[in-house]
Amino acid sequence: MVRIQDDFYEAVNGEWEKTAVIPSDKPRTGGFSDLADDIERWLLQTTSDWQKGQDLPDDAILNNFVKYHRLASDFTTRNELGSSPIRPFLKQYQSFSSFADFASHIADLEKAGLPNAFPFGVEPDFKDARTNVLWAGGLDILLPDTTYYTKDHPQAKVLLAKFREEQEALLPKFGFSESEVNDLIDKYLAFDARVATVVLSQEEGHEYAKLYHPYEWEKLVQLAPALPLNDILNELVGQIPDMVVVPEERFWQAADQFYSEEAWPLLKAYLLVTLVNQFTAYLSDEIRILGSVYQRALSGLPEAMSQEKSAFYLASRPFNQAIGLYYASKKFSPEAKADVEEKVASMIDVYKNRLQSVQWLNTETRKKAVTKLNTIVPHIGYPEKLPERLKKKVVSSDATLFETALKFRKIEIAYAWSKWHQPVDRSEWHMPAHLVNAYYDPQQNQIVFPAAILQEPFYSLAQSSSANYGGIGAVIAHEISHAFDTNGASFDEFGSLNNWWTEKDYEAFKVRTDQIVQQFDGLDSYGAKVNGHLTVSENVADLGGLAAALEAAKRDEDFSATEFFENWAAIWRMKARPEYMKLLAASDPHGPAKLRVNIQVKNFDDFFSTFNVKQGDNMWLDPQERVQIW
Repeated sequence: MVRIQDDFYEAVNGEWEKTAVIPSDKPRTGGFSDLADDIERWLLQTTSDWQKGQDLPDDAILNNFVKYHRLASDFTTRNELGSSPIRPFLKQYQSFSSFADFASHIADLEKAGLPNAFPFGVEPDFKDARTNVLWAGGLDILLPDTTYYTKDHPQAKVLLAKFREEQEALLPKFGFSESEVNDLIDKYLAFDARVATVVLSQEEGHEYAKLYHPYEWEKLVQLAPALPLNDILNELVGQIPDMVVVPEERFWQAADQFYSEEAWPLLKAYLLVTLVNQFTAYLSDEIRILGSVYQRALSGLPEAMSQEKSAFYLASRPFNQAIGLYYASKKFSPEAKADVEEKVASMIDVYKNRLQSVQWLNTETRKKAVTKLNTIVPHIGYPEKLPERLKKKVVSSDATLFETALKFRKIEIAYAWSKWHQPVDRSEWHMPAHLVNAYYDPQQNQIVFPAAILQEPFYSLAQSSSANYGGIGAVIAHEISHAFDTNGASFDEFGSLNNWWTEKDYEAFKVRTDQIVQQFDGLDSYGAKVNGHLTVSENVADLGGLAAALEAAKRDEDFSATEFFENWAAIWRMKARPEYMKLLAASDPHGPAKLRVNIQVKNFDDFFSTFNVKQGDNMWLDPQERVQIW
């Protein structure tokens, strides 16, 4: 039996871990995953009944989901069609005779939802978060992070070999000969290696304030002279933009490596391989399974998802918000919603008191922090309305799965481009209500808690108040804390990039966040090393969330520090495959679950007194090394 004083996470979760079984098609099991698996089972049963015509919802959008789900579930037809739905598009790409020829079709390919190597999109302006502007990103890479492309990376060779193995089995299903397959893979990987030398690493990409590089449009055009950017944007938004935000400056400064006649042979192979791989989930079962070999290797999954699950997830994607709303209507009571809303209000009040008493900030900065806190908008359970575009997703009786999928992609792409220069819709949710998660949006200054996470072990009317505060209370305060983490601190109450700190105060803040970096940096996770810089914003949010939740819990007469801390450990319990944990260490801004528990509790004096942790115990941390920020 592990002592609490030596390994708090293990003492709380060790017995559970001995018997916990990771599903063969999943990378992990545990607090979040157990809830997600329960919801998955309910949704699979519910939608299976709909397939049989039982208990059909009285809703036009969901009825179109049912029709789409039937198409996705018809593996007899899918197997008969094989790769034929993709073949005409492959011929189209193969017919492009030059980069200039391809580039003249980019706008059409973009609107059709087909690969186009055009990493532009519409997002809120960092300097004016009320308005959507154009952003120029970089191309995606194959491996999880740019660090994998360094010489002698321990996993890179294995993963690249697995990708090659996958493609050697997959590409012949689309009519490519052995020599063509080898040529395509070689050129794809050569192009991918070029991209990896210039795009942002995961660590760089999670430093939000450093991503804001507004360019005059003509300056960007000059960086990519072979790319007809004016024509493309004219086609997509009806005019030439005046400015563009360029987070991927290195990529665009090297644009001729990707958008030129010299690069065309590599780019063409990249497009062909991308086209095949982008749509394997919509084709025969054999192709679907072959097309997931590399992704399964990344997470260590021993087997592919079943036909039933894959059909459900494929069909639900275009209707996620509607399915989430249905889930919430059945599983999230008005009483629970009211109780959670009260908890959020209580947590904001606690946070306000804490901000007002922070001694290392001056009065003016404290006032601005409280102003930002007061304007945070909480969204609990489910959105008040569904996106209007869902009504356009109508399944035609004579259309195939692939034809319908492309139709839905066109609707989403048209919507995405229609947002350019339009006000930001602050009522829009970025998660469906049946997803076990939560988020803070720094550009809208909002915290969002889908119904799925608002249940045991995070929250239950049947749990003690202290346990609820150690669960959902800490999660709520975690999201609030993101407003004041290393990213959120750069945005004001309107969600705009605006330095509201004095230089001295920000320096004091950085001293404390650097201590959090040091607490996590270099720690081992299944043989991989944790990147304290990549995980700092989430770790700061965990620390602030736990501190505020603990103070709120103490307001109750029946407060139990034991129940509070133990539920914090329970919600993060996770049993995962080693490959998956290595992937997270390289690419996830969250720290490993065990460390989120054990490192964070050491920053609280109450933890030591509650569990009688003494100097010499593994869980001991000297008082002068304990960190508090908010």
